[in-house]
Amino acid sequence: MEIDPATLSTSHRYRWLISLIVPRPIAFVSSRATDGTLNLAPFSFFMGVSSDPPVLAIAVTQRSGSRKDTARNILESGEFVVNAAGEDHAAAINRTSGDWDPDIDEFALAGLVAEPSRQVKPPRLRDAAFALECTLHGSLAVGEAPRETTLLLGRIVWMHVQDEVLEEDAPPGEPRVADATRMRPLARLGRNLYTRLGPLLALDRPRGRRPAPEDPGG
Repeated sequence: MEIDPATLSTSHRYRWLISLIVPRPIAFVSSRATDGTLNLAPFSFFMGVSSDPPVLAIAVTQRSGSRKDTARNILESGEFVVNAAGEDHAAAINRTSGDWDPDIDEFALAGLVAEPSRQVKPPRLRDAAFALECTLHGSLAVGEAPRETTLLLGRIVWMHVQDEVLEEDAPPGEPRVADATRMRPLARLGRNLYTRLGPLLALDRPRGRRPAPEDPGG
Protein backbone atom coordinates (compact mmCIF):
# COMPACT_ATOMS: atom_id res chain seq x y z
CA MET A 1 0.00 0.00 0.00
CA GLU A 2 1.23 3.48 -0.89
CA ILE A 3 -0.35 6.43 0.91
CA ASP A 4 -0.21 10.16 0.26
CA PRO A 5 -1.02 11.68 3.69
CA ALA A 6 -2.35 14.81 1.97
CA THR A 7 -5.27 12.75 0.65
CA LEU A 8 -6.34 11.57 4.10
CA SER A 9 -8.74 13.24 6.47
CA THR A 10 -7.35 14.51 9.76
CA SER A 11 -8.88 11.63 11.69
CA HIS A 12 -7.56 9.03 9.25
CA ARG A 13 -4.04 10.49 9.39
CA TYR A 14 -4.24 10.29 13.17
CA ARG A 15 -5.36 6.66 13.04
CA TRP A 16 -2.49 5.76 10.75
CA LEU A 17 0.12 7.50 12.88
CA ILE A 18 -0.94 5.94 16.17
CA SER A 19 -1.06 2.48 14.59
CA LEU A 20 2.38 2.79 12.97
CA ILE A 21 4.37 4.60 15.66
CA VAL A 22 4.16 1.96 18.38
CA PRO A 23 4.63 1.32 21.20
CA ARG A 24 4.53 4.87 22.54
CA PRO A 25 5.43 5.69 26.16
CA ILE A 26 2.75 7.53 28.08
CA ALA A 27 3.41 10.77 29.94
CA PHE A 28 0.94 11.03 32.83
CA VAL A 29 1.08 14.81 33.14
CA SER A 30 0.02 16.79 36.19
CA SER A 31 -0.45 20.54 35.94
CA ARG A 32 -2.13 23.30 37.87
CA ALA A 33 -4.52 26.02 36.68
CA THR A 34 -4.17 29.63 37.78
CA ASP A 35 -7.15 29.13 40.12
CA GLY A 36 -5.43 26.17 41.77
CA THR A 37 -7.46 23.41 40.09
CA LEU A 38 -5.35 20.29 39.56
CA ASN A 39 -5.22 18.53 36.22
CA LEU A 40 -3.95 15.06 35.37
CA ALA A 41 -3.98 13.66 31.84
CA PRO A 42 -2.12 11.07 29.72
CA PHE A 43 -0.27 11.87 26.50
CA SER A 44 1.46 9.35 24.25
CA PHE A 45 3.12 11.83 21.91
CA PHE A 46 5.98 11.95 24.39
CA MET A 47 9.74 11.53 24.28
CA GLY A 48 13.07 12.44 25.80
CA VAL A 49 14.90 15.14 23.86
CA SER A 50 18.18 15.94 25.56
CA SER A 51 20.29 14.88 28.54
CA ASP A 52 22.34 18.09 28.70
CA PRO A 53 20.26 19.95 29.60
CA PRO A 54 17.73 17.28 30.63
CA VAL A 55 14.71 18.02 28.44
CA LEU A 56 11.62 16.04 27.48
CA ALA A 57 8.77 16.83 25.10
CA ILE A 58 5.04 16.26 24.97
CA ALA A 59 2.65 17.24 22.21
CA VAL A 60 -0.90 18.36 22.99
CA THR A 61 -3.45 18.78 20.20
CA GLN A 62 -6.31 21.23 20.45
CA ARG A 63 -9.81 19.93 20.90
CA SER A 64 -12.57 21.75 18.97
CA GLY A 65 -10.29 24.71 18.38
CA SER A 66 -9.42 25.24 22.05
CA ARG A 67 -6.33 24.31 24.02
CA LYS A 68 -6.68 21.36 26.36
CA ASP A 69 -6.34 22.11 30.06
CA THR A 70 -2.83 20.64 30.20
CA ALA A 71 -1.41 22.86 27.45
CA ARG A 72 -3.14 25.97 28.80
CA ASN A 73 -1.95 25.32 32.35
CA ILE A 74 1.65 24.71 31.29
CA LEU A 75 1.81 27.78 29.06
CA GLU A 76 0.33 29.97 31.81
CA SER A 77 2.31 28.60 34.75
CA GLY A 78 5.47 27.38 33.05
CA GLU A 79 5.49 24.22 35.18
CA PHE A 80 4.33 20.61 35.04
CA VAL A 81 5.21 17.08 36.17
CA VAL A 82 5.54 13.96 34.04
CA ASN A 83 4.57 10.94 36.12
CA ALA A 84 5.23 7.33 35.19
CA ALA A 85 2.32 5.53 33.58
CA GLY A 86 2.41 1.99 34.95
CA GLU A 87 0.20 -1.05 34.66
CA ASP A 88 -1.32 -0.38 38.08
CA HIS A 89 -2.65 2.94 36.82
CA ALA A 90 -4.23 1.63 33.61
CA ALA A 91 -7.82 2.33 34.70
CA ALA A 92 -6.90 5.80 36.01
CA ILE A 93 -5.03 6.64 32.81
CA ASN A 94 -8.08 5.75 30.76
CA ARG A 95 -10.39 7.60 33.16
CA THR A 96 -8.42 10.85 33.03
CA SER A 97 -8.19 10.78 29.22
CA GLY A 98 -11.83 11.88 28.98
CA ASP A 99 -13.09 15.32 28.00
CA TRP A 100 -13.62 16.68 31.48
CA ASP A 101 -14.48 20.30 32.30
CA PRO A 102 -11.62 22.57 33.41
CA ASP A 103 -12.92 22.73 37.00
CA ILE A 104 -12.63 18.94 37.44
CA ASP A 105 -9.75 17.69 39.57
CA GLU A 106 -8.65 14.53 37.77
CA PHE A 107 -6.63 13.33 40.77
CA ALA A 108 -9.88 13.14 42.73
CA LEU A 109 -11.82 11.86 39.72
CA ALA A 110 -9.47 8.87 39.35
CA GLY A 111 -9.04 8.29 43.08
CA LEU A 112 -5.33 9.12 42.98
CA VAL A 113 -3.25 10.87 45.63
CA ALA A 114 -1.38 14.08 44.83
CA GLU A 115 1.95 14.61 46.57
CA PRO A 116 3.67 18.04 46.81
CA SER A 117 6.50 18.50 44.36
CA ARG A 118 9.87 19.86 45.39
CA GLN A 119 10.67 22.52 42.78
CA VAL A 120 7.37 23.23 41.01
CA LYS A 121 3.81 24.01 42.13
CA PRO A 122 1.93 21.22 40.29
CA PRO A 123 1.87 18.10 42.47
CA ARG A 124 3.19 14.70 41.48
CA LEU A 125 1.43 11.34 41.59
CA ARG A 126 2.38 9.76 44.90
CA ASP A 127 2.40 6.12 43.76
CA ALA A 128 4.14 6.64 40.41
CA ALA A 129 7.39 4.75 39.79
CA PHE A 130 8.94 8.10 38.90
CA ALA A 131 7.96 11.74 38.63
CA LEU A 132 9.90 14.32 36.63
CA GLU A 133 9.34 17.91 37.72
CA CYS A 134 9.65 20.25 34.76
CA THR A 135 9.79 23.94 33.95
CA LEU A 136 8.77 25.08 30.48
CA HIS A 137 11.89 25.21 28.31
CA GLY A 138 10.02 26.29 25.18
CA SER A 139 6.97 25.68 23.02
CA LEU A 140 6.20 25.41 19.32
CA ALA A 141 2.89 25.64 17.49
CA VAL A 142 2.52 22.89 14.88
CA GLY A 143 -0.25 23.20 12.30
CA GLU A 144 -3.27 25.45 12.49
CA ALA A 145 -6.55 25.74 14.39
CA PRO A 146 -8.84 23.95 14.97
CA ARG A 147 -6.32 21.07 15.17
CA GLU A 148 -3.19 22.98 16.13
CA THR A 149 -0.74 20.99 18.20
CA THR A 150 1.43 22.58 20.87
CA LEU A 151 4.83 20.99 21.30
CA LEU A 152 5.95 21.61 24.88
CA LEU A 153 9.56 21.20 25.96
CA GLY A 154 10.10 20.64 29.66
CA ARG A 155 13.42 21.07 31.41
CA ILE A 156 13.66 18.46 34.17
CA VAL A 157 14.54 20.23 37.42
CA TRP A 158 13.94 17.37 39.86
CA MET A 159 13.47 13.60 39.64
CA HIS A 160 11.62 11.36 42.09
CA VAL A 161 12.29 7.64 41.63
CA GLN A 162 10.90 4.89 43.82
CA ASP A 163 13.67 2.77 45.36
CA GLU A 164 11.69 -0.35 44.49
CA VAL A 165 12.18 0.16 40.73
CA LEU A 166 15.97 0.51 40.82
CA GLU A 167 18.07 -2.27 39.33
CA GLU A 168 19.84 -4.61 41.74
CA ASP A 169 23.33 -4.01 40.41
CA ALA A 170 25.10 -1.68 38.00
CA PRO A 171 28.29 -2.02 35.93
CA PRO A 172 31.44 -0.81 37.73
CA GLY A 173 31.61 2.97 37.86
CA GLU A 174 27.96 3.47 36.85
CA PRO A 175 24.99 4.40 39.04
CA ARG A 176 22.05 2.13 39.67
CA VAL A 177 19.24 3.26 37.40
CA ALA A 178 15.65 2.20 36.83
CA ASP A 179 14.84 -1.38 35.89
CA ALA A 180 12.08 -1.33 33.28
CA THR A 181 10.75 -4.70 34.39
CA ARG A 182 10.21 -3.31 37.88
CA MET A 183 8.53 -0.13 36.62
CA ARG A 184 6.05 -2.19 34.58
CA PRO A 185 5.38 0.64 32.13
CA LEU A 186 2.22 0.87 30.09
CA ALA A 187 2.54 1.87 26.43
CA ARG A 188 0.02 3.07 23.86
CA LEU A 189 -0.90 1.35 20.61
CA GLY A 190 -3.53 2.17 18.02
CA ARG A 191 -7.29 2.51 18.60
CA ASN A 192 -8.15 1.64 22.22
CA LEU A 193 -5.18 -0.67 22.76
CA TYR A 194 -2.39 -0.55 25.31
CA THR A 195 0.49 -2.94 25.87
CA ARG A 196 2.71 -4.14 28.71
CA LEU A 197 6.46 -4.57 28.59
CA GLY A 198 7.25 -7.81 26.78
CA PRO A 199 10.41 -9.94 26.62
CA LEU A 200 13.63 -7.89 26.63
CA LEU A 201 16.40 -8.03 24.04
CA ALA A 202 19.90 -6.97 25.08
CA LEU A 203 22.24 -5.76 22.33
CA ASP A 204 25.54 -4.06 23.10
CA ARG A 205 26.32 -1.10 20.86
CA PRO A 206 29.24 -1.84 18.51
CA ARG A 207 32.37 0.24 18.96
CA GLY A 208 34.02 1.78 15.93
CA ARG A 209 37.48 3.27 15.73
CA ARG A 210 36.49 6.44 17.54
CA PRO A 211 36.34 6.41 21.35
CA ALA A 212 32.84 5.88 22.69
CA PRO A 213 31.30 9.22 23.69
CA GLU A 214 30.41 9.85 27.31
CA ASP A 215 26.77 10.33 26.36
CA PRO A 216 26.00 8.40 23.15
CA GLY A 217 22.48 9.76 22.94
CA GLY A 218 19.65 7.89 21.24
